[in-house]
Amino acid sequence: MTKRRLPRPQELAQILRPKPVVLNATDRRLATAYTIADLRALARRRSPRAVFDYTDGAAEAEISLRRARQTFRSIEFHPGVLRGAAEVDTGVDILGKRSALPFAFAPTGFTRMMNHEGEPAVARVAQRAGIPYALSTMGTTSIEDVAAVAPTGRRWFQLYVWRDRAAGRELIERAHHAGYDSLILTVDTPVGGARLRDMRNGLTIPPALTLRTFLDGALHPAWWFNLLTTEPLTFASLSSWKGTVAELIDDMFDPTLSLDDLDWVRESWPGKLVVKGIQNADDAGDMVKHGVDAIILSNHGGRQLDRAPTPLRLLPAALDAVQGEAEVWLDTGILSGADIVAAMAQGANACLVGRAYLYGLMAGGERGVQRAVDILRTEIVRTMRLLGVNSIAGLRPAHATLP
Repeated sequence: MTKRRLPRPQELAQILRPKPVVLNATDRRLATAYTIADLRALARRRSPRAVFDYTDGAAEAEISLRRARQTFRSIEFHPGVLRGAAEVDTGVDILGKRSALPFAFAPTGFTRMMNHEGEPAVARVAQRAGIPYALSTMGTTSIEDVAAVAPTGRRWFQLYVWRDRAAGRELIERAHHAGYDSLILTVDTPVGGARLRDMRNGLTIPPALTLRTFLDGALHPAWWFNLLTTEPLTFASLSSWKGTVAELIDDMFDPTLSLDDLDWVRESWPGKLVVKGIQNADDAGDMVKHGVDAIILSNHGGRQLDRAPTPLRLLPAALDAVQGEAEVWLDTGILSGADIVAAMAQGANACLVGRAYLYGLMAGGERGVQRAVDILRTEIVRTMRLLGVNSIAGLRPAHATLP
C-alpha cells in the first residue's frame, strides 16, 4: 500500500514555475513560433486570404514548389560522432565578403502588402544579422530609403529588364550611387506565370476593396487599418499600377531578353553581377562566358513555369558546368535551417530565402522577420552539431545525400 504525505512548500516551489507574463501581443504571439511552419500558420491567421495566397502560392498546380520541398524532405543526413562540434562557425564568404549566415534575404515584390513595415523592417533585420538583403525592382520602398534605414547593411538590388531600357539604366545607376554592391538580374520572367490563387482571389496591386475583400477584411481589421493609415501601397521604382501581377509582368517586362541584354547589363553595372533563374547546366556554363560572378539556381519559387527543374537536384550539374568560375546559389523550397545545411553540403555557395522571412513579416512585422532569422540560425547550428561539423566549410556531399 502506497504511503501518502503532503508535499513540502519548497517541493511545490520547484514544480510550480509559471511562465513570465508577456504583455505585448506580438511578442506573445511570436514566442509560440518554433519553426517557419509555425510562422506560416500565424501569417495565415493574420493576413487577408488574397495576401497570404500571393505569398504562399505558386504557378498552376504548384507542382514545382511541392517537388522542391519534397526534395529537401528526402535528404538523408549522415552524422559523424566524437568530432568536437561545440563551437560552430556559420559564416561564409559570398562574393568576396563575409556573411554571418549561409543565406541571404531574397528579393520579393510588394513587401508592404504583406505587412505595412515592409522592406525597411527586412533590411534592418538583415543588417543586424550580418546577412545580405536584396531589394526587388517590384519593391514598395525606394532604393534610397532602404539604404537610409540600413546604412551599414549589405544591400543588393534585383533588376527586371523592362521594355523601356532607359528606365532600367536609371535603376542601375541609382542602386550604384546608393551603395548597393551587387546586382541580381532575374531572367525567368519573359511572361508572368499562371498564379491561379491570385486569379481566383482577384488580387490587384494595390488590393481593391471589393465586397469579397471587405468581408475578408472584417476578419483581419488590423491589416486593413495598417494599410489605410500608412503611406499608400505603391511601387517605388515604377509608376502606379492597378491591375493584376500577371498583367503587370506581361505589360512591362521584355520577353525578347537575350544574351546581348546580359552583356548590356554587365557593361552598365560596375559591381558584382548575379543572374537569377538558371534552370539547366548549359545556361549555367553560358553565364560564366558573359562575366557573371554568381548564378542562382531558381524556378522563381515555383511561381513561373510549373514542373520546372528542382534547384537542389540541378546543383551538381551546375557546379560542374561553371567549374568554379562563378558562385552557385539556390533558392525555392527552403523552410528550415536543415534545408540550408543540406544545400551547402551539396556544394552550394549560399542560399536565398524568401517565403520564410515573409511569413515572419506577416506574423509580426520586423520582430517576426527577426524570429525567422533566429529560427533558421538555431536550426543550422543544431543540425551542424548533430552532424559533427563545426564550420560550413567542413560540410561535404557525404553529409547529406539525395535518393
